[in-house]
Amino acid sequence: MRQASEIEVLAVPVSPETGRLRRITTAGAIYERLHADIVSLRMPPGMLLQEKRIADDFGVSRTPVREALLRLSEGGLVDIYPQSGTVVSRVPVSAIPEAVVVRKALEGTTVETAALIATDADIARLDAIIARQRSHAATGNTSSFHEEDEAFHEAIVQISGYPGIWTILKTVKVQIDRARRLTLPVLARMDNVVHEHTIIRDALAAHDATAARNAMIHHLSAVIPDVDELRARYPDYFC
Repeated sequence: MRQASEIEVLAVPVSPETGRLRRITTAGAIYERLHADIVSLRMPPGMLLQEKRIADDFGVSRTPVREALLRLSEGGLVDIYPQSGTVVSRVPVSAIPEAVVVRKALEGTTVETAALIATDADIARLDAIIARQRSHAATGNTSSFHEEDEAFHEAIVQISGYPGIWTILKTVKVQIDRARRLTLPVLARMDNVVHEHTIIRDALAAHDATAARNAMIHHLSAVIPDVDELRARYPDYFC
């Protein structure tokens, strides 16, 4: 049986409180869609976001759209100009080194812990992810490659036994993710990422916590040099 979508549910008569909650849910769905499109660069920096068009696309009023855009603004992903409209924010270069420091601290710790307790099943899970990444790199499928990159890092956090850290990391690394979407096709970095992930995987399989941490730190450090080159190539994307 086909399930009703969030937007279809809005058409059902509901109490004021239920209606408010469903409006919030719809705003959340709009936020998630726009967030994904901005991070993936399907909506590039500088793109104008029209409230009416978004509302029409979702079949809703402008109210949940405004709520979603406000949330995106709070996260540094859009700039709202009352008289001009809303545009996708440029990537703030100054925020990236700080985000990298946080990632090193959190992922350096989780990968150390994961190395001490990783099971054969955990290593097999990482092997499967790396195999898919290798396949996507060979075909130049950057979108799927990035999804597997996310899966690799999330898997290590889960193996460590601290899954809540991934929630923190997703917020911290959002500007890094936007920049990294450019590094994959432009700098042909996919093969390097596969190699670096393999080194991390091997350290985990050997239960070598020190080697695992060092490999993760090296892997995350590669982001900053890439950004310098990308900024030169795409000056309109960065600020």
